[in-house]
Amino acid sequence: MTTSSAIIAAICLGGTPFGVYAADKPHKHRTRTHSSNQPTPPAPTPSSGARTPRPRRTSLEAGAGEAISVSASRVRSRGAEVAVTRQVMDRFVAGTNPMQILALTTPGANFTSTDAFGLDTYANTLFVRGFTQNQIGAMLDGIPLGTQGFLNINGVSITQAMIQDDIAGMTMSQGAGALDSFSAQNLGGAMTYVSSDPKDKAGGKISQTFGSYAAYRTYGRVDSGVLNATGTKFYASFARTNTDLWKGYGYQSELQANAKFVQPIGDRGRVTAFFGYGNFTQGNYLTLTKNMWEKMGRNTTYLKPDYETAKLWAYYAQYTSDVPPGYQGILSNDEIGDYAWDASQLQRTYLSAVTGHFDLLKNVTSDTVAYGNVNSAIYGGTNNFVTSPSYGTPELLPNGTVSGVPMALGMSHAQTRRIGFTQKVSIEAPHNNHIETGLWYENNYFNYPARLYEDYLNSAHNWLSDFKQSQAHTWYVDSFNTNTFQFFLQDRWTIMPGMTLLAGFKSLTQTTHGGTKVDNTAQLGAEGWNTYYRHPVNGTMAASAAFLPHFNWDWHFLRHHELYWDIAENMRAYDYFTQTSSGPWGGLGNSSHPAQEVFDANRKLLRPERTWNYVIGYRYDSVFFTGTADFYHTDYYNRLATITQGTSANATTAYLNVGRETMNGADVMGTIRPLKGLEITNSFSWNDAEYQSRSINYGGKPYSLKGKHQVYYPKYMYKANLNYLYHHAMFNFNVNYVSSRPMTFLNDEYIPSYWVANLGLTYDFGKIGFARNLKASFQITNLFDANYIGGVYGAASVSGDDNANLFVAAPREYYGTISAEF
Repeated sequence: MTTSSAIIAAICLGGTPFGVYAADKPHKHRTRTHSSNQPTPPAPTPSSGARTPRPRRTSLEAGAGEAISVSASRVRSRGAEVAVTRQVMDRFVAGTNPMQILALTTPGANFTSTDAFGLDTYANTLFVRGFTQNQIGAMLDGIPLGTQGFLNINGVSITQAMIQDDIAGMTMSQGAGALDSFSAQNLGGAMTYVSSDPKDKAGGKISQTFGSYAAYRTYGRVDSGVLNATGTKFYASFARTNTDLWKGYGYQSELQANAKFVQPIGDRGRVTAFFGYGNFTQGNYLTLTKNMWEKMGRNTTYLKPDYETAKLWAYYAQYTSDVPPGYQGILSNDEIGDYAWDASQLQRTYLSAVTGHFDLLKNVTSDTVAYGNVNSAIYGGTNNFVTSPSYGTPELLPNGTVSGVPMALGMSHAQTRRIGFTQKVSIEAPHNNHIETGLWYENNYFNYPARLYEDYLNSAHNWLSDFKQSQAHTWYVDSFNTNTFQFFLQDRWTIMPGMTLLAGFKSLTQTTHGGTKVDNTAQLGAEGWNTYYRHPVNGTMAASAAFLPHFNWDWHFLRHHELYWDIAENMRAYDYFTQTSSGPWGGLGNSSHPAQEVFDANRKLLRPERTWNYVIGYRYDSVFFTGTADFYHTDYYNRLATITQGTSANATTAYLNVGRETMNGADVMGTIRPLKGLEITNSFSWNDAEYQSRSINYGGKPYSLKGKHQVYYPKYMYKANLNYLYHHAMFNFNVNYVSSRPMTFLNDEYIPSYWVANLGLTYDFGKIGFARNLKASFQITNLFDANYIGGVYGAASVSGDDNANLFVAAPREYYGTISAEF
């Protein structure tokens, strides 16, 4: 059993729950960049001002301890891991994103989104001690989940793989990660989710939630109970979540289904089969600049349903450098281009796995996981920088309207297919050594056709149409195939009772081949679509590291005390996405210097990103008080970024190593339990992440990033949580403070700080008739209706309030839930 699995098992059994050339500017066209939430320096705006496109996109148990901690007597080693139990998860609105719960309860973690459930994958941003969800490993029951951000090119989000109600618990390794967590993107930290098992007794659970903005969520589960003498059992569950957008037109809808089958094999092991299905549909929220938020207000969003205004603003954005009448001095021409008719996303996920756990010998166990994952998605929305050709060249008419249609629907049809397996072997060796070794192989195929659909003269497209290929004009098609192999070996030596030392390493290699297979830019331009220059590239990139060491020491002493430290080196494989994205394959070249030439030169020089992570911590844990204090340091090497070089009249773009980043931080948390049922937790986090590069060239001018703080991550965070359980009633209040966050690499613009609070009340009626654990709960999210910037999507600007990549968080909302077991 792995360390993370041991922690969750202890909890479930009753432990304390706790190149170098620029792209030409296509006259007035600007498009948006596909980018992960990873805050690497952006693909800067060329001197001409062109931009690249991105798609628009509970149970109460009397006396149960519910602090974020694990009793030392229940696990092999605790160290820098934090565990969140089912009891803690049940304090929040049913169906809340597990990453959001993790951030609300864990020091050093920050999660932001646009909706109270935290389902919006486009807007979701999770940071843990400076690393995003795209730089943190994630696994579910031993299945690698890949990155957890928007656009699942190599994995699946936990919100689509698993119904939240069926998660038994989760852990976060806040240190240097975990060797037994398989990930090719992990630079620091690892998330592990464990699904609940089918129950031994036949029964089920139902839950119904209603809330603000016509929100409702229905959850149902049926457990078969033990079916025969061999112990066969299974469960099947279903959830549907639906809510109107809190601003603008559209809604969010998610359908989920899970099934788990368990077959014991005598007393020597068991076979488990798992299936997860997710179907997420959403009308997107508009990304904003800070100026748009301040001048246009919290509720500003897409222009739907005003079609004439949408056409007018698209004309000004595409064909002029001006703004419509009445907006001079309020919005810039770039910001006018950010407003469009609408945007949407559809994501479907199928995840299945078969797991075998066997005691091969008295002291040897084996865990095997074989899995398959298919994702399909449609992302996009109105593109204000192409023209629907059937209606001629648009013109501004004397009455202030526009002839023609200076916009079109751009939708990208992403397809991902993953297949892989993991194998782990654990050996209880002599002299108190617990040896674990394992390997992981995965093949991942990603295909991305980008298509254009004409809008009409007097009406726009249907945002939930079938988007058939026969109705579309294919702009380009990108395709990638990736093979990943990872091996690890570690030995956890119990030096003496209460003291362990872990030493091990992992080897990782990932090879990706791909690029642009079809590019119809010139043909579409000739047809009148007014398309702009693209950057097709094909080739192979490989990231390899034969020896990535990890050391961990943990000492439980004097009954209540614990000391630990954690040291590891990690490597992150290269990103890939599309020809328009920032990365080794995207955004390179111009009409004079082909992108392929730049790519071929770059791959001889680039090296994958690496980190060295160091953590030292102390924990005190008793019945009445739990306290932790951690200090951590990270050295970040080979930070890769797209930067601009040359004069402003002749700017060039390169994807280069821009140097190092160092990070120092500390987390302090204390929980007191002054009387039975009352628990009060406070935590404070400090993080000082600074870039070390002394010279980058942006827009023809050199800039130093030395001493500038990491974009998007707050320097200070404070969390407070009060939970009181009295007989059958529970009261929970939590509040978070997040300090201002730099939104540019030169730190000349900041996202303002904010306070946000949530309130929850639950009453357990016990058994009434056939129903058991009949509960009613009422929750208020964003209790004081704070108006603040939550999620951030995409690369940051070097300076200035130029990028529309900010999301306004949801206002105050109310939710009520009734649930019962039978």
